[in-house]
Amino acid sequence: MKLRDKLEILADAAKYDSSCASSGAPKRSSAGKDGLGTTTGMGICHSYTPDGRCVALLKILFTNFCQYDCQYCVNRRSSNVPRARFQVDEVVKLTMDFYRRNYIEGLFLSSGIVRSANYTMEQLVEVARRLREVELFRGYIHLKTIPDADPQLIALAGKYADRLSVNIELPTQESVEKLAPEKNVHTIKMAMGTIRSKLDESQDKRAPRFSPGGQSTQMIVGADASDDRSILDTAVTLYSAYKLKRVYYSAFSPIPDSPSSVPLAPAPRLREHRLYQADFLVRGYGFQVPELLDADRHLALDIDPKLAWALTRRELFPVDLNRADEAMIARVPGIGLRNAQRIVGLRRHRRVSWADLSRLRCPMQKLKPFIVVSDYRPAAEPQSEQLRKALIEPPRQLDLWGAAA
Repeated sequence: MKLRDKLEILADAAKYDSSCASSGAPKRSSAGKDGLGTTTGMGICHSYTPDGRCVALLKILFTNFCQYDCQYCVNRRSSNVPRARFQVDEVVKLTMDFYRRNYIEGLFLSSGIVRSANYTMEQLVEVARRLREVELFRGYIHLKTIPDADPQLIALAGKYADRLSVNIELPTQESVEKLAPEKNVHTIKMAMGTIRSKLDESQDKRAPRFSPGGQSTQMIVGADASDDRSILDTAVTLYSAYKLKRVYYSAFSPIPDSPSSVPLAPAPRLREHRLYQADFLVRGYGFQVPELLDADRHLALDIDPKLAWALTRRELFPVDLNRADEAMIARVPGIGLRNAQRIVGLRRHRRVSWADLSRLRCPMQKLKPFIVVSDYRPAAEPQSEQLRKALIEPPRQLDLWGAAA
């Protein structure tokens, strides 16, 4: 099979994996060193960095042959899809050629399981080793870790990669047993634990380099019956137990010849989006999952999770922005962490006014029922349901690949 044909098959097979963003990676530079490849600024993300810069990784599978028959996976053993497999030399050549043409800034490499977990992991590690030690490639490398692989191979992968990831895929043991019976949640968590131990050891300046961008994982949303509360509870546990940099959520997409055990319709992209918002509220704003999902097990799709929380905590509002602490200001719908910090800083010079918020480009219509400033106080408090209808934005279904069709 020609290399171009392999690339077409294995790049398409990799698109379902969303755990490839790399904003946690350190800055890299080849300045003053041998070799080539440099990533600067905010690090590399697969799509858009926080400053809006679009960057690209060569995102491929080493092979889409696989011994496992995970029901949600397009590359499962029983799937009737074209198969291909790279050689190590081919992936190295593609990466270097693409980089020299300025197509990419790094590599995201995952794989189906062939022969054994150790054999597959050895191939991935060998690609990274040759890029680093033979080609002197200093760009970004993200390797997918095979959970059953020997811990020594995982340690070696961390020597060459900027980030490692182990996909847990489903939030509960029951779902894994049902849809991916050849996988084992315990084994997956053991691999995460191995990476965490190595990351802890690497904090010592005398310790060898190990995956400086940390580790991440992915959960598929909508392939099983798990609700948003279960998904977020699992995410919080993973963040705490294994110090994950990120948990990525991927809305389930129907796959060719899907088995009856998985849905035939795609999960709403908006649900994936709401989970990302809730995840960020937990990590960045100090929200607890029960605060966001105290009664319902699913996040509302028509409004964002912070607004939904505020509408159920009307006794806490309106918040006086000239008196409240920064953490409470950040919980006001329409005010983010950065603006909360700016508002507190502004109070050192004068009382915060309506015009100040406008200059900070806060969404005034959204936040005005929830705030008090020096020259504004909401006239009356409408019922939460009325307020919800007034603030609701028409839902828009996002489509990851359909727009290009």
